[in-house]
Amino acid sequence: QVQLVESGGGLVQPGGSLRLSCAASGSISSINRMGWYRQAPGKERELVATITVTNGGSTNYADSVKGRFTISRDNAKNMVYLQMNSLKPEDTGVYYCNARVSRIGGSLYYNYWGRGTQVTVSS
Repeated sequence: QVQLVESGGGLVQPGGSLRLSCAASGSISSINRMGWYRQAPGKERELVATITVTNGGSTNYADSVKGRFTISRDNAKNMVYLQMNSLKPEDTGVYYCNARVSRIGGSLYYNYWGRGTQVTVSS
């Protein structure tokens, strides 16, 4: 089994900051990418940011968060972080951690998801 557990969500005023964390654990052989997605009420889940675990940590951001959010990782701890600054009401949603994991004894990579953490940006 592979588990992803997010933390760090909450209520913040517009212009404020939050830092999300995600820890991956279980029968993990290798992780090649981690990332964050979000889902606002009534909308589909969308990509926020991803980071590769190898290849020097290449990052990818949704246009809506570029310059405000920063994704980072700690490979030794199997953790990924999302620093969110200058938050806007439209950033409100459930934020999900994602990881592409190869399990012990296997060779293929599969997507795993956390249960999500709520981020609410409101005055």
